[in-house]
Amino acid sequence: MSHGNRTHFSILLRLIHWTMAALILAMIFIGVGMVSTVGPAYSALLQMHRPIGAALFVLVVLRLAVRLATGAPALPADLPKAQQFVAKASHVLLYAAMLTMPLIGWAMLSAGGFPIVLTKALSLPAILPHDLRLYFPLRTLHTLVAIAFFALILAHLSAALMHGLIRRDGVLRSMTFGSGRREPIMSPQVDDLDATE
Repeated sequence: MSHGNRTHFSILLRLIHWTMAALILAMIFIGVGMVSTVGPAYSALLQMHRPIGAALFVLVVLRLAVRLATGAPALPADLPKAQQFVAKASHVLLYAAMLTMPLIGWAMLSAGGFPIVLTKALSLPAILPHDLRLYFPLRTLHTLVAIAFFALILAHLSAALMHGLIRRDGVLRSMTFGSGRREPIMSPQVDDLDATE
């Protein structure tokens, strides 16, 4: 659902978006550290990875509900149809990755027989029986989805910068806290040049 007369996403959606962006950035660094580290550092990173992953899952469910309830500003009318399709498809894929990654991780740890401790007082129940025949394929799938998710993030960031720096069409600002109005590229006028001389 889109609202052509709006210039911004809802304030709640923007707050969730930027909170998730910070947590996802942290998860990228934690994930890279986990695959390149052994010993005590790995255990410490894993203890951070699980609760952040659970928090991201809760946030993406909330975000999806808010997005469906409040809609989104319309894309610029002059944006080519192919780019509009890619924009919408990439958002669907981003939501799919954000929903499936923590679920796959949860299922993977359950199949591996590993406790999913979020805090000293809170642990998640297993969602699959302990079965190593499931654990290893799920671990591979978790890694593949993480790589695809990272590629989607790079594409999303590139598109946001293109809208904000090149097209300057208000799309980037619709998710920030500034003005969402379009900023046409202005060329200097002769009178303006004369005024500076």
